[in-house]
Amino acid sequence: MKLEGTGVWSAALRYGDPAEAADAAAELEELGYRALWVPDIGGDVFDAVGRLLGVTRDTVIATGILNLWMHDAAETAAQYAALINAHGARFLVGIGVSHAPLIDMMEAGKYQRPMAQMAAYLDGLDAAATPLPASERVLAALGPKMLELARDRAGGAHPYLANAEHTAVARGVLGAGPLLAPEQPVVLDADPDRARAAGRAHMAGYLGLPNYRNNLLRLGFTDDDVNGGGSDRLVDSVVAWGDVDAIASRVQDHRDAGADHVCVQVLGDPMSFPRDAWRELAPALTG
Repeated sequence: MKLEGTGVWSAALRYGDPAEAADAAAELEELGYRALWVPDIGGDVFDAVGRLLGVTRDTVIATGILNLWMHDAAETAAQYAALINAHGARFLVGIGVSHAPLIDMMEAGKYQRPMAQMAAYLDGLDAAATPLPASERVLAALGPKMLELARDRAGGAHPYLANAEHTAVARGVLGAGPLLAPEQPVVLDADPDRARAAGRAHMAGYLGLPNYRNNLLRLGFTDDDVNGGGSDRLVDSVVAWGDVDAIASRVQDHRDAGADHVCVQVLGDPMSFPRDAWRELAPALTG
């Protein structure tokens, strides 16, 4: 899938009020956002994707990410085929291995051999009655091995909670062809204290997860940066904050580092619809 421009990553579009999610999705398309990305932490993700496809005409709807522990590969391939048959080829399937603490809460000891699990899941998508094409799936990839798998077995990568330096690293592993679509958390506030507080509140849960922590350490951050909710240096590197121009500049940093598409996540209440911020950012991000 050729995906460019800027998108929106939003949990509310998946788990918020369905009527408002539909109305917001239609407006986001009119504002020029090229893709809407939704998470998958339980429930019928395909029904949610179908609703968003149904209220948009051209916008790509992407999972960021579909949790492979929660969906059988054959089911995913069949649902993908049904959705593109109904709505056109606008469903980009982002797939991830999630995190051991989250998966093991559901079933102790279930989270094992994530790389092998991902490879087996991709095998299942390829072997399905109607295979899900490699070009229409991306992997939630941070480390070098998962990035290599995204290069070799998928259409590209969707890194989350990573900075432009990671985007450059990812592009180096992926090479020139595959899609690279990083997520960028943003706070539309020029006050450093408020903006960093919002960034820390967002990052707090993630910094305890090994996948994210290890990736940040690989990028040159220290344990002191990652502990205690995150140092100013870490927050400022991962979270884009300030006025519209400052945020647009940070999105451009990802593009300059090799991103094809950047999806912005406006921080705050994850179940709210930050429509004023989406509107204010749109001219600078989608023009």
